[in-house]
Amino acid sequence: MAEKVNVKNLFVKFDGEQGDFQALEDISFSVKQSEFLTILGPSGCGKSTLIRAIAGFQTPNKGDIVLDGKNVSKPGPDRIMVFQEFDQLFPWRTVMGNITYALKISGMSKEKRQQQAIQYLEMVNLQDFTHAFPHQLSGGMKQRAAIARSLALNPEILLMDEPFGSLDAQTRSILQSELVRIWQKVGSTIIFITHNIQEAILLGDRVMVMSTAPGQIKEIVAVDIERPRLPETPEFMKLWHRLYSLLETKRFGENDDKNMLPDSD
Repeated sequence: MAEKVNVKNLFVKFDGEQGDFQALEDISFSVKQSEFLTILGPSGCGKSTLIRAIAGFQTPNKGDIVLDGKNVSKPGPDRIMVFQEFDQLFPWRTVMGNITYALKISGMSKEKRQQQAIQYLEMVNLQDFTHAFPHQLSGGMKQRAAIARSLALNPEILLMDEPFGSLDAQTRSILQSELVRIWQKVGSTIIFITHNIQEAILLGDRVMVMSTAPGQIKEIVAVDIERPRLPETPEFMKLWHRLYSLLETKRFGENDDKNMLPDSD
């Protein structure tokens, strides 16, 4: 399978009141076409900085990010980000209006915009809420709408920064399954950030484990478990314990520790 993303010797440093802070140090990895890569690590390990750099929102101090053989220097329509916050939608537009507006900006005709919006709303099971406004939706439904809008733009790479982190356990589990189903259907390359081990295993073809201070890659682990994956199986638990052992748990806060537990979802 062809290589889609290649990150080479990436360094990112921030200036602070108490001196420079090295967020990322010598990060190198690649992602294949249509691969689902999960990035796992505690708060402060540079996960979000890394994904923002791939999106073109963060300029590295050193190193290269290459997409399809071309260096990334700014944001582009080939990369779409989905965030954890629920305020990604325009509050004054309906669910349908949010998606068709994004397609209008891309230059698509009105008839095709409507057709494509309906297609992706059906994909995320929001076809009955086309005329609803964001404030009328639950958190999970807002994330579904945000994912539908992102997918409707047909991005080559979908970058997801803990998009399910603020959801309740049941909704999170449903959206995890929905995301895998949609990804298998559309074939986009996905890079997904999480600090939850179970989520990383459920979603990823591979899991990239990061350490903190400064952010570095500790190991990239293949998930050789047939889909759909069940957390109670021996192979799942074996991989869970392996990933847990890779993480520097002594640096986590109380909330991070809780999210590492196998039954947290």
